[in-house]
Amino acid sequence: MTPNQALQDMRSQVPLVHCITNYVAMNVAANVLLAAGASPAMMHATEEVADFVPVTDALTVNIGTLSPHWVDGMHKAIATAQETGKPWVLDPVAHFATPYRSGVTRDLLARKPTIIRGNASEIMALAGVDSAGKGADSGDGVDDARDAAIMLAKAQSCIVAVTGVTDFVTQGARHANITGGSGVMPQVTALGCSLTALIGAYAPVAAPLDATIAALIHFAEAGARAAANCQGPGSFAAGFLDQLHILQPGDLDEGRVKWD
Repeated sequence: MTPNQALQDMRSQVPLVHCITNYVAMNVAANVLLAAGASPAMMHATEEVADFVPVTDALTVNIGTLSPHWVDGMHKAIATAQETGKPWVLDPVAHFATPYRSGVTRDLLARKPTIIRGNASEIMALAGVDSAGKGADSGDGVDDARDAAIMLAKAQSCIVAVTGVTDFVTQGARHANITGGSGVMPQVTALGCSLTALIGAYAPVAAPLDATIAALIHFAEAGARAAANCQGPGSFAAGFLDQLHILQPGDLDEGRVKWD
């Protein structure tokens, strides 16, 4: 499926995306989903996720702000998503920062995510490769993470997306690079986390590789257009939401995708 067709289908279906995400990202991710054409839901309580997941179209799990109760909710939500055939996306934010985060991430990885999205350092560390990440910031380039991403995709039988200046996405055998976006984007908090949510919006309407590429192009195109008229991070953030909303099927530049 082409990215433009995926955008059309996503907009027509308005998927409900269940986001278990961090405090910093909740508002940003919800606004990104609404602007793009999907519907967000933010809940993590163990007592309700099993009842809610069946009525959603996809689940995204972001480990940015962890607590034991949230982790219990993640496990129950993932189990329910798998029981009901919903795709789920893992965002292993700074999983290497503490032993607790690393252990939680190993448990989540064992639950077989449909798609994994992270920065270069997160993906390298997840694949067992030495990385230079500090906290949620990547100390490695996307090119440094290519082999690790391919290895991880093969080991997990899933899609792996490494996002940065140029995004790289692989299913193990096929790989694509996506250009675009803006250098202003890292200066706006939670955009990476919200990209994970957007991947979740596309996951119900296209095959996992096609869905991931469509979300990456939508994000890159909106970022490039917003940067053309911004004065700095503040005006970029508002313009970015506008561009996510303004872009129509046919506007996504599929020339941004280069297959290896």
